[in-house]
Amino acid sequence: MIVDTTKTGITKTEPSKTAEAAPCTPDFAVATQPSYARTLFLGPDGLRPGWGIAFYVGMFFLLQRLVVQWAWAHDFGAGGLWSMMLEEFGDLISAVILALVLVRVEHRPWRVYGLPARQALGRLFWVGALWGFAGISLLLLALYGLHAFAFGHVVLHGSRLARFAAFWAVMFLLVGLFEEFLLRGYLQFTLARGIGFWPAASALSAFFGVIHLRNEGEHWPGVLAAALIGFFFCLTLRRTGNLWFAVGFHAAWDWGETFFYAVPDSGTVGPGHLLSSSLHGADWLTGGSVGPEGSVLCFVVIAAVWIAFNRVYPRARVLADHAALPLPATAGSSSLRASE
Repeated sequence: MIVDTTKTGITKTEPSKTAEAAPCTPDFAVATQPSYARTLFLGPDGLRPGWGIAFYVGMFFLLQRLVVQWAWAHDFGAGGLWSMMLEEFGDLISAVILALVLVRVEHRPWRVYGLPARQALGRLFWVGALWGFAGISLLLLALYGLHAFAFGHVVLHGSRLARFAAFWAVMFLLVGLFEEFLLRGYLQFTLARGIGFWPAASALSAFFGVIHLRNEGEHWPGVLAAALIGFFFCLTLRRTGNLWFAVGFHAAWDWGETFFYAVPDSGTVGPGHLLSSSLHGADWLTGGSVGPEGSVLCFVVIAAVWIAFNRVYPRARVLADHAALPLPATAGSSSLRASE
């Protein structure tokens, strides 16, 4: 309130009665802030990526040890074939169960982890399978043209042919589902939340290549090829919005390599193959013990497939034809296609 004192000619301000009446209260703003524990584990976008990845990886390796023991205790007298399938199935179930737990914790829809159930084994899967079989066929035909590969003759007939064809089809479907979901499902989504889509894709693709060193007969050319194929699968995730194309490609490539063309697959030769084929020549050309994935021509085929996919699935077409999915493109972003 302003008071004019005419006697002194001085104007002074007196405090408002309302202000005088207001009690002086302590500031309890700190009490309304989240607890330290909540801040440590949760960020503005839910569970912090580092904690989610630590839980997922740690629990998966624990479950995998149990899966291996369980699978190889049930061989059924098939020379290890059924144990191999049971191990892949157990690994896939472990990876999916852990992601389902984190779906509840992070309050996200399942589809953001790359395997939307509504598109299971749908068009994208079969298109990817066609591309995968075409890719391995192109590689083997190139080696054949350079006299480094011989088809041999058919060694399976009748019911044995049908049984082994079906066995390896199911086996590599499990392999494709497990490996794609493990490295390009929950982990790709969560790591991309922290560092961006392509840095996450680079790190996980490099890891995908390195873990192939566990296979007998594997060498560094095959490891590099596996890493580059993994990076290509990240591109298919980016452009299609899910992993079904990659799963189909992965499964068909391995099926063609192991069963149909009967050559080593990442250093491993599977029994029950269609042909009595053979590789002969320099290791840099044939891939040696690694198989065609260690051939210098494999890198040419990967480049050709990458270029072809980029033309068939351009960014503009995907943006126009598909609704945006809640997959991260850059750190702090929730859109898969926010940047390309």
